[in-house]
Amino acid sequence: MNGPVKATLAVIAIVLIGMAGSFIWFVATWDKEAEQPIGFAPGPTIKITEDRTA
Repeated sequence: MNGPVKATLAVIAIVLIGMAGSFIWFVATWDKEAEQPIGFAPGPTIKITEDRTA
């Protein structure tokens, strides 16, 4: 491999390592008590007031 190919692969490796490190930091410092849950709230109640089967 020549110089530009090695440099490109090094930059790609640095970016991927940075992304993995950022994700690990995000998970390690996550405070679930400070956030509201997303998918566990009951849905809105829908009340049908008229018949629309015509």
